[in-house]
Amino acid sequence: MLAKLILFNTQFSEIMSVSALDVRVNKIEKSRIHQLDPKNIQFGKLYSDHMLIAYYENKAWKQAEIVPFANLSLSPATTFMHYGQAIFEGVKAYKNPQGEPIIFRPHDNWTRMNRSAVRMAMPEVPVDLFVDGMRQLVELDRDWVPSSDGTSLYIRPFMIAVDEFIGVRPAEKFMFMIITSPAGPYYSKPVSIYLEDRYVRAFPGGIGFTKAAGNYGMSMYPTQEIKKMGYDQILWTDGFEHKYVQEIGTMNVFFLIGDTVVTPDLNGDTILEGVTRDSVLTLLREKGIKAEERPISIDELKAAYKAGTLREAFGTGTAASIAPIAELTFHEEHMVLPAVESWEVANWLIKELADIRYGRKEDSHGWICKV
Repeated sequence: MLAKLILFNTQFSEIMSVSALDVRVNKIEKSRIHQLDPKNIQFGKLYSDHMLIAYYENKAWKQAEIVPFANLSLSPATTFMHYGQAIFEGVKAYKNPQGEPIIFRPHDNWTRMNRSAVRMAMPEVPVDLFVDGMRQLVELDRDWVPSSDGTSLYIRPFMIAVDEFIGVRPAEKFMFMIITSPAGPYYSKPVSIYLEDRYVRAFPGGIGFTKAAGNYGMSMYPTQEIKKMGYDQILWTDGFEHKYVQEIGTMNVFFLIGDTVVTPDLNGDTILEGVTRDSVLTLLREKGIKAEERPISIDELKAAYKAGTLREAFGTGTAASIAPIAELTFHEEHMVLPAVESWEVANWLIKELADIRYGRKEDSHGWICKV
């Protein structure tokens, strides 16, 4: 029966709208929860019992189903394998002090996923399929949501084109899925960064602002090369002059220069509009800390470092949350920042965001979605 659920074919039930009541559930016979070691949770290594799956065909979404986590059976001619029509999101669920699973800002991820879908000529995902389906999946696998500080249930919604056709054209059939995975800290220590001025992540008019699979695939080789040099991640620069910083690896980037926090602006369609990025900007401004979104040049960073005003630097993203940057390197020039323990802004943000995400502090922004 499971094979019928995960193989794409035309024998589906009649076209219908997807809502919370429409999700059909097929529970696993025996949970694999015993495989989870709460004291040793590694990011992306173990997956929860169930997954959500829904198909798009004839310009409409079919009924969504939650089924046991399993491998997929796909034709070698499946479109996304050849032409890259694949997008995804990253969301996290946490346990609040009452032991209830809560999800952080899923509606914002839904909005961003549809922005990616439009750019990649893919269908938009209905909000009830994305959010309500996610809530039901997390509720079903609630025991997989870890509760210790620094841990979470990582939620991966994604969509792929599944036409069995190798002609070059936008696909007509798509599969939307959500899988989940218990997660520990993405980075175990402050990261070292290499400023890249050879390879390019994104150009204006491209897909840098989307969470398309190709954005990450093209980063693998340059990242592999800088890791051989002893660095953890790349700080990408613009594709024209290699003069302005953009993103850091899979994260947005922030710098504390003097008493002002600065981050690259979103103009030009080259930078992902991060949900954690927006959360950080909101919290900073509410606290009265000056925060600017604007172009940031390598020369400005070097000048600030020499003047002693480059005080903190950190990346932000769903997977990593807030990742302090210990040092930045540009060619032979090394910029070693003060000890992270002495930082005021990033350390405050780490605690503030954690308190909201784990339900330890009142959510005054409407960011928490109860399961």
